[in-house]
Amino acid sequence: MSKCISLLGSTGSIGRQSLEVIAACGMTVAALTANRDVERLEEQCRQFRPELAVMMDPAAAADLRTRLADTPIRVSSGMEGLIEAATLERADTVLTAVVGMVGLRPTLAAIRQGKRIALANKETLVCAGELVMEAADAHGAEIVPVDSEHSAIFQCLQGSRDRGEVKRLILTASGGPFWGWEKEKIASATVEQALKHPNWSMGAKITVDSASLMNKGLEFIEAMRLYRLPPEKISIVVHRESIVHSLVEYCDNAILAQLGVPDMRLPIQYALTWPARTAAVAKPLDLLTCPPLTFHAPDCDFFPCLSLALEAARTGGTATAALNGANEASVALFLAGKISFGEIAQRVEHALATVPVVGKPELEDVLAADQAARRAAETL
Repeated sequence: MSKCISLLGSTGSIGRQSLEVIAACGMTVAALTANRDVERLEEQCRQFRPELAVMMDPAAAADLRTRLADTPIRVSSGMEGLIEAATLERADTVLTAVVGMVGLRPTLAAIRQGKRIALANKETLVCAGELVMEAADAHGAEIVPVDSEHSAIFQCLQGSRDRGEVKRLILTASGGPFWGWEKEKIASATVEQALKHPNWSMGAKITVDSASLMNKGLEFIEAMRLYRLPPEKISIVVHRESIVHSLVEYCDNAILAQLGVPDMRLPIQYALTWPARTAAVAKPLDLLTCPPLTFHAPDCDFFPCLSLALEAARTGGTATAALNGANEASVALFLAGKISFGEIAQRVEHALATVPVVGKPELEDVLAADQAARRAAETL
């Protein structure tokens, strides 16, 4: 069970909910990091009293340093600061809740220190999963997932010592706000419509990814890496109610599922307390009042981002880093009102066709593929 946490990305949706769990469980905080939300990070620092606070933006760091001048809290900035936060000796667990590729290098640094990684940053495993898992093996670092789907699978695998027993992993997808829409209507959806998730309250980027089903494709790749299973042993079903968070089917055809209300505090708490369980922070699921549970096959024709992600998963190598980089760049353009929703998939497809694949990449190859894919997506 974790005792002292370095929280990377504390001002976002997952970060704020993580601090609720940390406070409820009586844990302490070694470091807090954010991008540029100075006011919120100052408030968090004064409540949780970390040793170190980091702003990715140097100007924001200078502002925070002035605001915290009456405290002993050190303030740092940029990637160097993130890596320092991830490797503080006092922290036994690093919860990575930053969005995007920025989480890769600090996560690797924490792994090399043998720390527990509570992983909410799926891009780390999507882009460099094999490198990350090899490093975790070499340094004895535990990686415990925070994503609700991977937390569900992690819980359903407890007690199974042989991956050969697993017939398949079944990831559930809500279907996002556009499930049931006509194909042409989805392609022309607005930012406001894409951000109206039916069940979950999340940050803008992951909400758009959920709307395109790219998020489920990224989780498919993450599952391959985290659980070391081939793509043919992983399935996706659309489950509109977001109550069954994922399932594991075993060789004897038994299926284990983890159920709960759609509340990220539950998987966050499990990642921080595993292998123990502690008194709940999230609300309980009432089986007598919850809606009927339904399951549907995903439609890759209506949601081409999912098809592109599955293609990259089967290709392997740096294809997954290119997929992620192109998607991040394209979603940013969509959120800025510069491209349509349908153009996200078009730009990702263009990047995957443009960027060469390195089959057994080193970290430099992963970073290069990421940057090349971003350029390809931005310049189409």
